[in-house]
Amino acid sequence: MQSFAKALRAAFVAMAAFMAPLAARAAPPPPKPYNIVFVLVDDLRYDAMGFLMPGLKTPNIDFLAKNGTYFPNAVVTSSLCSPSRATILTGQTTRNHHIVDNNNSSEAGLVYFPKYLQDAGYQTAFFGKWHMGADNDSPRPGFDRWVSFKGQGTYLPTDGFTDAEIAAGKRRLLNVDGQPVPQKGYITDELTDYVVDWLDHGRDPAKPFFIYLGHKAVHSEAVPAERHARQYVDLDIKMPESMANTPANNRGKPMWVLNQRNSWHGVDFFYHTDRDLKEYYREYLKTLSAVDDSLGRILADLKRQHLDKNTMVVFYSDNGFLMGEHGLIDKRNAYEPSIRVPMVVYAPGLAPAGVTNPVRFRNLDLAPTFLDVAGVKAPPQFEGKSLLPVLDGKVAPKDWPEDDFVYEYYWEWTYPQTPTTFAIEHGRIKYIQYHGVWDLEELYDLAKDPDEMHNLIDEPAYLETKVDLRKRLFRALANREGSHSVPYTGRYSEGVVWRNENGPGAADFPSRWLKAPDRPDRMNGVYPDSPEKAAADNAGEAFRPQPKEGPR
Repeated sequence: MQSFAKALRAAFVAMAAFMAPLAARAAPPPPKPYNIVFVLVDDLRYDAMGFLMPGLKTPNIDFLAKNGTYFPNAVVTSSLCSPSRATILTGQTTRNHHIVDNNNSSEAGLVYFPKYLQDAGYQTAFFGKWHMGADNDSPRPGFDRWVSFKGQGTYLPTDGFTDAEIAAGKRRLLNVDGQPVPQKGYITDELTDYVVDWLDHGRDPAKPFFIYLGHKAVHSEAVPAERHARQYVDLDIKMPESMANTPANNRGKPMWVLNQRNSWHGVDFFYHTDRDLKEYYREYLKTLSAVDDSLGRILADLKRQHLDKNTMVVFYSDNGFLMGEHGLIDKRNAYEPSIRVPMVVYAPGLAPAGVTNPVRFRNLDLAPTFLDVAGVKAPPQFEGKSLLPVLDGKVAPKDWPEDDFVYEYYWEWTYPQTPTTFAIEHGRIKYIQYHGVWDLEELYDLAKDPDEMHNLIDEPAYLETKVDLRKRLFRALANREGSHSVPYTGRYSEGVVWRNENGPGAADFPSRWLKAPDRPDRMNGVYPDSPEKAAADNAGEAFRPQPKEGPR
């Protein structure tokens, strides 16, 4: 019996040894980390995508939306190139990363999230517009591959040169891994050439990759590729109703808004030209076409290399853009077309296809989301949160907790038309205040008034809401040290300050501010708003808050 048991055990051992290689071969391989391609467009409006705008042709952006997830409530916490890009890269708000404007801000001490991807085994590559901090195109830490240019860059390699300089062979330069290389052609196409070349020949196929493609397009002055120069001749461009300079449109708007109409960033003197804004809009949309072509080339290359099923592609903009709303162009302010941006996420197996996800996605949330997709823990200085759980469907949008949305913009002396702006959105009510100017606050019920036409700041029914939002905003704007400050950079000129000599003059102060002298209520404005104070204001009586009783 013992000999039989011994033989049986030996048979089992032999069978296990025989089956082990088969089991190992049959075991599924561990899932590969997702590759990530982040495409950042400059100054693109939230609605400038073909599936949203009739007549606009963006087949590759539309492909992402049809086969991925569209986020209609994507926003930026600061609507200006450098501050927004710094927020994307650092996962921090402007008050903490201190890249406050497009001038010479220091990047000292900042860590960019691709560094954490590098440490986790990703290959990382940057192509395009850095435009953050100093006018410096040198390679930054966190990237294995680097192709960039100084400042805004140019659409064409000879832009800004005289005929003699062009004849002498002078060209704009790219910084390619620290070496100056002449720009050869249209910048959108050339950046895409570099991306595709790196995908085909430059990367290590054994490693996951992260690509950051920062287009110059569609920044002013928008210049389309030659192949798109005759596009959209018959496109019906509808300008916003709020563009008209009428008492109804201007009612409740701050003076700075009315004054900005006749400025570099206003419809009456935009870019200090007499161009037609509708025609400029056409050029802007034509310039987007090359971006869409670029996206198509990258998608085709991913598919050719069998990478399309394991790569996340995110299409985004550094800020929004007004095209006539409230008589303004540009961004910077806290109005909806300024803070809202386009966002589409394509990631087979991760982002569900054909879905519109209503959750608010801030530029502050991009870095933690990218790290989460890569399986990398977010560092403690990140202020946003990963939206991967609500992106991949583990959490339903209705169950996703959202913080108040807080916005900050710091006055930039080069373009002084827009003041320092702080805003908060809570429960679809947006409150806006301005720093350092003598002007109106604003309050909008976005559920009822999405175009922000009716300023409710003095409506009695919203008094308690106004008081609450002021407090919420002040608390939220504390920096990491718990203090409140307004950062700024050095000034070296008066800035772009011209006004059209034939345009509208300066705005009047609000009529309700015009009072007779020696009124008994002349000091009421220094005391906190309350129902009691409002009653005194309405009666024209002096108001003095009663001291709170102390403990007995």
